Amino acid sequence: MRNVEIKAEVRNVEHLRAYMRANGTQHAVEMQRDVFFKALRGRLKLRCFPDGTGVLVAYERPDQSGPKMSDYTLAPVTDAAKLEEALTRSLGVRGIVEKRREISIVGQTRIHLDKVKGLGTFVELEVVLKPRQTARQGLTIAQGLMRELRINKSDLLEQAYMDMLEQKG
Repeated sequence: MRNVEIKAEVRNVEHLRAYMRANGTQHAVEMQRDVFFKALRGRLKLRCFPDGTGVLVAYERPDQSGPKMSDYTLAPVTDAAKLEEALTRSLGVRGIVEKRREISIVGQTRIHLDKVKGLGTFVELEVVLKPRQTARQGLTIAQGLMRELRINKSDLLEQAYMDMLEQKG
């Protein structure tokens, strides 16, 4: 699976929420605990949910400001705690990101409003590419949403939350 993704600081939470409510479908709020493991290539995280389930996510994405391509594989998990234990024993934990995520779908884009423990509030746009769709087409969609959501280039972040937490110490 592939998507074009941007991550940015949120300047106006209420404007973003209002846009998500007015234009989005499949609204949800999730508490997420992402356990990042020491991977040999790319990134590997186990996203754990309060009900004990999770999703193992292996992905590669460059650290750069603005829209970027992400190539990923998702594997749903019924017992996240046991998988976390096994992967921790085998690979070791790089770190943990905890967040409250508000999710809305606008067209083929997942909009996430994230309140990340220890970091602050951010927005992620993930334009999920269709099989024959190019990265350029996804970029055009992302840039259009950036304008509608009033996301400035100066708001864009290059790094993942995990990287930001590591830098913060």
